[in-house]
Amino acid sequence: MEAVNQVNNLHQVAEITLGYHPKVKSSQRPKVGCSRQVYEVLFSFWDKDTLELAEHFQVMLLSRANRVLGICTISKGGTAGTVVDAKLVFATALKGAAQSIVISHNHPSGNLMPSEQDKRLTRRLVEIGKALDLPVLDHIILTIDGYYSFADEGEL
Repeated sequence: MEAVNQVNNLHQVAEITLGYHPKVKSSQRPKVGCSRQVYEVLFSFWDKDTLELAEHFQVMLLSRANRVLGICTISKGGTAGTVVDAKLVFATALKGAAQSIVISHNHPSGNLMPSEQDKRLTRRLVEIGKALDLPVLDHIILTIDGYYSFADEGEL
């Protein structure tokens, strides 16, 4: 009897669809060409009430022309860190039809220097991006006073 019920349940699966519905014309999206411009867009998007309170990790999705398709918060953590799931980073980028991404997080402490954990995560996400032909162009660490760019420092 149980085997019969299992056979019937084989047809009850979720439908998976892919879609992309931009709400802003390409020409109206910000275009970024350097880390300073990326920082400015990220900073304007970031919740200023939490910038010095808790660490957040966000991904900026870019078109082939480096126009910002969107920014998505991947995780929110505590005062000293947040957990980043690489699958969520790249699922977001793929679903958003991104051609490349910039990853970012804030340091509530105000310290701009990357930790060893920051460096390991960056290397891991860069490698995954290469495998998916979805390059990570930069990793930006934000504070209220400025930013640190992995690309500018030759660490990508």
